[in-house]
Amino acid sequence: MDYAKMRAIAEELGAYAERLEGTWHVEIGPSGPILAMMCPSKRHEGTVRRICKQLDKQLAATHPGYICANGPEIEHPSIGRMRRPDALVIPEEVLDEEGLAVDATQVLAVIEIVSPSNPSNDYGAKLSEYPAMGIGHYLIVNPRTGTVEVHSEPCADRYRSKEPYIFGDVVPFGPWTVETAAFRRYEEPRTHVR
Repeated sequence: MDYAKMRAIAEELGAYAERLEGTWHVEIGPSGPILAMMCPSKRHEGTVRRICKQLDKQLAATHPGYICANGPEIEHPSIGRMRRPDALVIPEEVLDEEGLAVDATQVLAVIEIVSPSNPSNDYGAKLSEYPAMGIGHYLIVNPRTGTVEVHSEPCADRYRSKEPYIFGDVVPFGPWTVETAAFRRYEEPRTHVR
């Protein structure tokens, strides 16, 4: 199916999702349009907020006019993908434009916080799609394990560079840094004592 058809389906799904209870988002992945319910935990959202605040302070100096935003989709029609990262670094002015998604060529970096229920998504398809979109920097924060990965140097459908960190580190991320001392892990399942 060509991207224009997938995009039309995604827009129909988006309109349908607006009538549903809860928070939904639409992405276009390897199998086509996907409608998924969003139910991020408070710790997930807290981590996104901390990263956006830190990067916004630094972007004023490194990339005036850019922000770290939570929410907009990004798309790359030539590879047939539309994704909604947890946060992304974009020119603030694109948020005033018409349309559903930001052109991937305008995105400097993406951030994903691994969800409690679907950890493989951020390490699988997105790890090949973001470099294919030409996005220079990809930060994966995993509150399940207390780890962070920084991917950079996109080359086709992979990143040449991968640097691992743990919660508590000051993490270099492109021309910025992310302080992770305040990041919290998801709660470990409690075992019942009989």
